[in-house]
Amino acid sequence: MSDLFQKISDSRNLIEKIGAMIPGFKGYVDRNARRDADKLLRETVATRFEQQWSRLSQLQREMIDQGSIETVDNVEAAVVKLRTLIDRVRTASYGYAGFFDAVKVNEADLAKLYQFDASLLDRATQLAAAIDNIAASAGTDGLPAAIRNVVTLAQDGLDAFQSRSEIILGPSSQ
Repeated sequence: MSDLFQKISDSRNLIEKIGAMIPGFKGYVDRNARRDADKLLRETVATRFEQQWSRLSQLQREMIDQGSIETVDNVEAAVVKLRTLIDRVRTASYGYAGFFDAVKVNEADLAKLYQFDASLLDRATQLAAAIDNIAASAGTDGLPAAIRNVVTLAQDGLDAFQSRSEIILGPSSQ
């Protein structure tokens, strides 16, 4: 995680480096670098989930071609959940609010967001293994369980990402 932040910090242009010498400006630049890192990380996460979505969609087409229509609806549930997760990750609020934004994200919360988004990469890896299991289970009695596992993992990813807003806005008052 810190490698990504370090790369962005190191790539600051000369004006930012000079501005970093101005009292109070360094923290602003560091927050902007963290915001850029957060955006880059979320884009990477979305791309990894997009790859799994493509694989799952391909498996779904293969099931249709093979006449396994009874399993297509169950796979579709996972495809939809995964697409929703990808869209939410890509369009989520940045991990840093600007000076005039209504919601401020402090440095500690920003670090939590960064760790949270990085943990999504682990979920993408788990999902890839579960999709591998669907492919391996095709035509066997284990296929329905493999599909349910992917649906569950996709829903768990959605639920986990939904909790991301609590870091920015605080726990909901429901």
